[in-house]
Amino acid sequence: MAKMVSINLLVIMSLVAAMPWAQSFRVENWATKLDSKKETVTNLQFYFHDTVSGKNPSAIRVAQAADSEKSPTLFGAILMADDPLTETPDPNSKLIGRAQGIYGSAAQTELGLIMAMSFCFTDGIYNGSSVSILGKNSAMNPVREMPIVGGTGLFRLARGYALAKTHWFDTTGDAIVGYNVTIIH
Repeated sequence: MAKMVSINLLVIMSLVAAMPWAQSFRVENWATKLDSKKETVTNLQFYFHDTVSGKNPSAIRVAQAADSEKSPTLFGAILMADDPLTETPDPNSKLIGRAQGIYGSAAQTELGLIMAMSFCFTDGIYNGSSVSILGKNSAMNPVREMPIVGGTGLFRLARGYALAKTHWFDTTGDAIVGYNVTIIH
């Protein structure tokens, strides 16, 4: 029985492979392509504008633990963000992309955010490319380091790190954060 199933599967695969539309789905040897391509290191600097207050916030709370309002660190609060990325700390400076993703307060004794965020670039040669960050952001530290775990477009198969430094912060929770990002791709 197993032999017959194996033969039938082989016949079906051969028929599918012979169809004209299947010809366009060739398997590429990615290992060879990766070996032949030299890696590039790209450094980017930009500013992240996280606005949680006002009529048009760029980050909104989508969930929270029952007691998160009582916690000094807002432990258990989760926010969804679509924050502008600009060339300078001035909110009116040139828009180069958007930080889109989710972050939440994951620490009970500090303002420690877990961030799952894509920096999606919309300007210049990086238009349509993105890098993804996944890691802890100890928001009250002067400088924080977070890992880059992937990317798309020109940053496909990216890895690297992002250094974040708060430029401005107010009591509403609004912040402007400078990012210095090193991407290996």
